Amino acid sequence: MTILRQPTRAGVRDAAAKLAAILPPSPLFIGEIKGFSVAFKAENLQPVGAFKLRGAWHRLTAIDAESRSKGVVAFSSGNHAQGIAWAAKRLGMPALIVMPSDAPIVKREATLALGVEIVSYDRASESREKIAAGLAGARGAVLVPSFDDPWVIEGQGSAGLEAAKQMEKQGMGAPTRVIVPCGGGGLAAGIALALPDAAVTVVEPEGWDDMRRSLEAGWIEPVGANPPPTACDSLQTKLVSPLTFDVLSRRGVTGVAVSEEEVAVAQRWAAEKLRLVVEPGGAVALAALLAGKVEMGEGMLVILSGGNVDLAAYARVLAG
Repeated sequence: MTILRQPTRAGVRDAAAKLAAILPPSPLFIGEIKGFSVAFKAENLQPVGAFKLRGAWHRLTAIDAESRSKGVVAFSSGNHAQGIAWAAKRLGMPALIVMPSDAPIVKREATLALGVEIVSYDRASESREKIAAGLAGARGAVLVPSFDDPWVIEGQGSAGLEAAKQMEKQGMGAPTRVIVPCGGGGLAAGIALALPDAAVTVVEPEGWDDMRRSLEAGWIEPVGANPPPTACDSLQTKLVSPLTFDVLSRRGVTGVAVSEEEVAVAQRWAAEKLRLVVEPGGAVALAALLAGKVEMGEGMLVILSGGNVDLAAYARVLAG
């Protein structure tokens, strides 16, 4: 895809204004970890259960009226799919989602319930990008990637502006460090633009930590061959984009990886301490903090990015 512009902080502010016009801010909870107060931005409580509607709304509302009639095509394992479907429904636009055949049933059903068309593919042997691009071209539709898009990045960054205002109101002051779940890096890049004075740490599942390795190397590194299975279906991105990598590398963002067990511990902690249901991919930032992989301090902000869990799998996690 040809990028016609770069994401900007001004664009994040525009996106935040758009979101504020149609939705209240997602809640901010305060919890204590190792003697420090930590702010938790509960994006799992969004109408679609994840932050993805932010970027979807900012992107789709930027499409001109003539192009809207031809609709949009996106690819996603579920959360971006629901964000696109939610935005398209509100705007009266047709939407098609390319979704892996092994996507969690709860995410697939929730996406279908919003009135979109789904095309399945094999995550191991087929390219979702190629399939989506072909379908978009055939329909004359706008292709909306889950992270490789300046409007999407700006929309996701609105969560950072919201959280900063909420922390100030609750007497925590401005965020000094933000810990963010990372798949392709759209959310992290948006927050890095939104909060230029805060240190940002991205968190990925072990074996899928290509953004961490890319940031350390100074160039983009793909996920290795035969990556391990992970419960974090929303973070299984095999190659990050130059767009998100550029934003994060210029901001000096660092990264860490967490194990499957550390993620499960975080899900249980969120349920017990915050009374929040958080999906595995949405819990990795909290997992990094609990596991001691990010240094504690004042002004900590953790993004809980999604809560669309498979109930049977979640019950097993809670059971320990």
